[in-house]
Amino acid sequence: MLLKKVVLNSRPGPNGVPGPANFRLEESTLEPGLEEEEVLVRTLYLSVDPYMRCKMNEDSGAEYLTPWKVSEVMDGGGVGVVQSSRHDAYREGDVVTSFTWPWQTHAVVKGSILQKVNPSLVDGHLSYFLGAVGMTGLTALLGMREKGHVIRGANQTLVVSGAAGACGSVAGQIGRLDGCSRSTGFNRVVGICGSEDKCKALVEVLGFSGAIDYRRQDVAAGLRENCPNGIDVYFDNVGGDVSDSVIAQMNEGGHVILCGQISQYNKDVPYPPSLSQETQENLNRKNITRERFMVLNYMSQAQDALGELGCLVTSGQVKVLETIENGIENMGVAFCSMMKGGNVGKQVVKISH
Repeated sequence: MLLKKVVLNSRPGPNGVPGPANFRLEESTLEPGLEEEEVLVRTLYLSVDPYMRCKMNEDSGAEYLTPWKVSEVMDGGGVGVVQSSRHDAYREGDVVTSFTWPWQTHAVVKGSILQKVNPSLVDGHLSYFLGAVGMTGLTALLGMREKGHVIRGANQTLVVSGAAGACGSVAGQIGRLDGCSRSTGFNRVVGICGSEDKCKALVEVLGFSGAIDYRRQDVAAGLRENCPNGIDVYFDNVGGDVSDSVIAQMNEGGHVILCGQISQYNKDVPYPPSLSQETQENLNRKNITRERFMVLNYMSQAQDALGELGCLVTSGQVKVLETIENGIENMGVAFCSMMKGGNVGKQVVKISH
């Protein structure tokens, strides 16, 4: 069987910005035959995500992320179908997913890394298992629930950065459903993103009450206009200057959910990056909590949360945005585009039908 796979060709150069040349497509033959407990899977979709930028370094900077090795196959979220199995839990035709799926058209893997999923949970949209009804959705839902402290009826204002990305687009909708909704004429869920089209999608498709294009607008001024009563909850996906502007306008006793810092990933700095003295003083003076959220610490809640996300998506209460690239040969293209904000919603790569 012809096998195509993507390996790490090289690490990003001195400027830290990854490019397609850091990825290499290779072809080989997949030998027939399975050992006990092994499963042969055909890849349907692969995910590219911001955290993967850390895996491109010699040291990922995070104890839970193993760096990719040069000339070895890369991996991440994937979904596919079982072709054959010598594992009791899987049979031909099962749809399965894994957080450590190799970037290959086919793969022989240990059944222990796989999880069987029910296509009806996503109404047949199998790529959703990599986004809104997968780890991304779990991060958004549990991040808001565990760290956001949203109280229905309290008229809180939520701001989400990276709001048109995979996680932010779901987090804003969860915040709206949980109680941050328009009342008394004020915007209650405000997204920060990087284009006019993204702003339009946030408001017209996802139900955000306001949006700010950080590339074309002054973020601080946009926040004052959209959040006249200040900001109570901030779901932070980007860090840097954008986050400094948000925190400066937060209310006493507010909450920052530290989910990601994509603006800092190409820099040689520890994670999470240190804050400016002014921003740290704002946090201290206003008694604002800023807590790092790691979804892997909440996996005991995953099954119930995924069931809820599936219901929210299939009922239309949560809308899903996706950007789909085609072909395993375009994994590097998709990754680099995602790192520059080229995606609307979840960036996935379709590998096969």
